[in-house]
Amino acid sequence: MEKVRVRFAPSPTGALHLGGVRTALYDYLFAKNQGGEFVLRIEDTDTARYVEGAEDYIMNSLEWCGIIPDESPRVGGPYAPYRQSERRDIYDRYKEQILKTDYAYLAFDTPEELDAIRKDFEAKGDVFSYNHQTRQQLKNSISLSQEEVQKLLDASVPYVVRFKMPVDRTLNLQDIIRGNFSVNTNTLDDKVLIKNDGMPTYHFANVVDDFEMKISHVIRGEEWLPSMPLHVLLYEAMNWDAPEFAHLSLILKPEGKGKLSKRDGAKFGFPVFPMNFKDPESDEIWKGYKESGYFPEAFINMTALLGWTPANDKEIVSMDEMIAEFDLHKVHKAGARFDPQKAKWFNQEYLKTKSNEEVLELLKEVDEVKAFDLSDDKLLKIVSLMKERATFVVDIYNDGKFFFEAPTSYDEKALKKAWNDTTSAILKDFSTKLETENFESETLKEAIHHFAEEHSLGMGKVMMPLRLALVGELKGPDVPDIMNIIGKEKTLARIEKAISIN
Repeated sequence: MEKVRVRFAPSPTGALHLGGVRTALYDYLFAKNQGGEFVLRIEDTDTARYVEGAEDYIMNSLEWCGIIPDESPRVGGPYAPYRQSERRDIYDRYKEQILKTDYAYLAFDTPEELDAIRKDFEAKGDVFSYNHQTRQQLKNSISLSQEEVQKLLDASVPYVVRFKMPVDRTLNLQDIIRGNFSVNTNTLDDKVLIKNDGMPTYHFANVVDDFEMKISHVIRGEEWLPSMPLHVLLYEAMNWDAPEFAHLSLILKPEGKGKLSKRDGAKFGFPVFPMNFKDPESDEIWKGYKESGYFPEAFINMTALLGWTPANDKEIVSMDEMIAEFDLHKVHKAGARFDPQKAKWFNQEYLKTKSNEEVLELLKEVDEVKAFDLSDDKLLKIVSLMKERATFVVDIYNDGKFFFEAPTSYDEKALKKAWNDTTSAILKDFSTKLETENFESETLKEAIHHFAEEHSLGMGKVMMPLRLALVGELKGPDVPDIMNIIGKEKTLARIEKAISIN
């Protein structure tokens, strides 16, 4: 069996979408499962849509995701160059080769002439297609004599190279995910292979590159399924063995019909790109998973399960486990609906698995936390109390601001529930007891219980207003733990402030 070689071939026309990440991931998982190689190739022949910085963005995003190519423009490899714009001489060579076959021809029609013909067809209620029915009436090397063609070439008249689609052939095609299907060539048009500037179209360049780079399996999105017949015929025309094909289903919007788009992310407030991307034309910044606080392993785990299910319906799966188990035959045919809440769940699960020390180092990188001079010992205690409740590392700060600074206001509903005419006196009395206590959590817990018993008070009469004074709301971890972390001086100051205001 030939060595498995797969490629991810994005165009640098913008940010790398979640669907593109999934394609790259499935390529990578399949290659590694089969002991093969994963190639990153940049398909940058569409110069009109080229976006400055997009290529680096794609490569940086894949690296953050842990999808590391064996060959790429950045790392090189035996089949370099890995940018299509640098492979012009290779395409020129194969252009000459295909023109010697009966599968390609020169077409001299101008865009204006084709527009006029298209409008004539529309006026009659028909749709124009450059195909086996129309090519004989158009300006090309099939309808013109050799002398006429030569005269046009000598006059340097621009031309494109078109594929000559066979007439009335049934193509029996195989797709690893979608199974077998048939297409009649009469339903297909004569696609342009080489543009009038000499550059190849996607169809020609990607087939040439896949052959040259010895690609064994082409894994790509279902939007390329209609192009498969042409690509298979191009392999036939060049007398090459075609790779195996697998077309992935769409990632669908969280609600309604259609595929997930960046506009859905903006509408529903979630990222659709792995990393922040700044549009160089509009300066608009599209939020990424990295900057939104997601762990790369959580993001990749979530992405992998958008169309593939591991054994036993296991949901938390490491990259190594995915590699060991991945099978293209088990990729789903149906579209996968994206669930932003599930994405958060994955991150929460991965946060739980990290040690408190690991989370501490991440918390220290949060800008808001840097503004406070808290010791590692205190921050570690905060992590241990808040980690299980958090979805993102920054939540430890956002949900635990009371550890860092005193509340500036008190929740109204909580006040009505926790505060009455006797509360201020109770807290004032309790705070005098605290003056002599050490501030270890267990000691504080005993002190609160002892005070409540001594004054024949229910625990809620002490604990609720105390929590309100310290936090500003009736939430958070155990009150003695909060007191221990903020210390005696700040605890007493917060109680005093609450008494004076309420």
